[in-house]
Amino acid sequence: MLEQNQYTEDNIRSLDWKEHIRMRPGMYIGKLGDGSSPDDGIYILLKEVLDNSIDEFVMGSGKTIEVTVKDKTVTVRDYGRGIPLGKVVDVVSKMNTGGKYDSKAFKKSVGLNGVGTKAVNALSTYFRVESVRDNQQKAAEFSGGKITLDEDVIDTTKRKGTKVSFIADETIFKNYKYRNEYIIKMLKNYCYLNTGLTIIYNGEKYHSDNGLKDLLGENINEEDRIYPIIHLKDEDIELAITHSKTQYSEEYYSFVNGQNTTQGGTHLSAFREAIVKTVKEFYGKSFEAADIRKSIVSAISVKVEEPVFESQTKTKLGSTDMGPNLPTVRTFINDFVKTRFDNFLHRNPEVAEALLKKILQAERERKELSGIRKIARERAKKASLHNKKLRDCRVHLTDTKNSRSLESTLFITEGDSASGSITKSRDVNTQAVFSLRGKPLNSYGMSKKIVYENEEFNLLQAALNIEEDMENLRYNNIVIATDADVDGMHIRLLLITFFLQFFPELIKEGHLYILQTPLFRVRNKKETIYCYSEEERRAAINKLTGKPEITRFKGLGEISPDEFKFFIGEDIRLDPIMLDSATSIQKLLEFYMGKNTPDRQEFIINNLKVELDVLEE
Repeated sequence: MLEQNQYTEDNIRSLDWKEHIRMRPGMYIGKLGDGSSPDDGIYILLKEVLDNSIDEFVMGSGKTIEVTVKDKTVTVRDYGRGIPLGKVVDVVSKMNTGGKYDSKAFKKSVGLNGVGTKAVNALSTYFRVESVRDNQQKAAEFSGGKITLDEDVIDTTKRKGTKVSFIADETIFKNYKYRNEYIIKMLKNYCYLNTGLTIIYNGEKYHSDNGLKDLLGENINEEDRIYPIIHLKDEDIELAITHSKTQYSEEYYSFVNGQNTTQGGTHLSAFREAIVKTVKEFYGKSFEAADIRKSIVSAISVKVEEPVFESQTKTKLGSTDMGPNLPTVRTFINDFVKTRFDNFLHRNPEVAEALLKKILQAERERKELSGIRKIARERAKKASLHNKKLRDCRVHLTDTKNSRSLESTLFITEGDSASGSITKSRDVNTQAVFSLRGKPLNSYGMSKKIVYENEEFNLLQAALNIEEDMENLRYNNIVIATDADVDGMHIRLLLITFFLQFFPELIKEGHLYILQTPLFRVRNKKETIYCYSEEERRAAINKLTGKPEITRFKGLGEISPDEFKFFIGEDIRLDPIMLDSATSIQKLLEFYMGKNTPDRQEFIINNLKVELDVLEE
């Protein structure tokens, strides 16, 4: 008879805080990633350290924060009060230790759980903290959360404050690199939310005098606004509102206690509802909510006591109340919008008239679309029962309580062979595949009608679930996976045109990527190296002894499913599609997809890169 496994006290193991964070990093910082996505772990580490410096500014200490990122070393220096010297080691290495439990000091802080800097410490190969108070300095260094240097308190002439430096662990964050665009966007948001704060990043200064008005000003060009930005604020709330002349969908920037809640939450739902209610009452008309909010570009920031978020990375607010014994978030936002927005419209009749025209235009367009939308929906309903275009995954971005929701990815592929390879090698939990048939339509200059008339666009919109708004977007990452040849490049451009034309926030919010696939495979009998550039190919040839076999991949269809799993697994390489905030989407589309052929030809000739395939024999 087989002996049964014994279940005794010996089977139960208690992990200390360092081991737990290193074993389950996703619980603390969301997804890991390599830095190609704005919500990758390396940016969360920076944010966790920065939040402490921001809290010092909020408490009235230190108007300047210096941030430097050099290679992989990140340093944050503030001029706040400095950590009490006797607690420097505990604050960064003992769980549930921090100054934010005294709710008088940090009533409306973001990082209330005392985990932030401990997670950074545990996930770094090098972590140093220095605190200066009363002309004295205390410093300590750690590796993987374990203390390696505990310096004595020394006298110093340095200005008071705290300085933290860290290098994220490359065994946890594979092949990572920081992208300036994401860091700058994060730092600008901190400045918009904390007027009077100056952040110096690698020598460049960022500052805002007008808060969310500046944020909207940076994200929607003046000539694209139907009316000037409306800016309303009070002690615990700030709003900025305008409508776009050219954009179809709604666009929101939402924040709670200085945290960018990219997935919205109770405050954003309340704001969207309050705008509709106030507008209906102001004009005395029962407009459709979608007509009022169509093309709105706005920002909301609220301060909530003891906020409850739906995940550790705090991207969606779950709190229903503004704080203990305070009104609900919904009531508070509704009352503020009803009073202040309504007053603004009464005092600014030219804005009220422009808004009314926009709503009536949206109503006309919706009625024109309603017939074709109904037909498209019926067609999509039938198609979805046996829709061969979408091979879905199990976890979606809307599953906020699932720790893998941020990994949800939709690959848009072209051709059966590429779709087949990705489908067979994907992670069915988090990776879905949408197959295109040939080249998509060039949607430049077309109206929203085309999204419903074109079966592929309609099914893609349905797969993403973004017909009404971005709130129910099903995938965090939308990845265009096409061949790197001329046809593949053209398909990429057509898809990017579609998203820019009808759903630009997908790009603005950092959801759209191009999949990098290897150009070469270099191997000998012992090792295989996949190379993404000529330099990597040369390095691989030098590394592998003898005469390695070199294969040039011409297209995705040539890569077998067994090999493909290496390119879409933990070592996936993605190129984010980014939109410069100063760029007008209309001008961009006009240049690349319009009828200005001579200008475009000149651009292509001036920027043409000829790549020669020099394969060494």
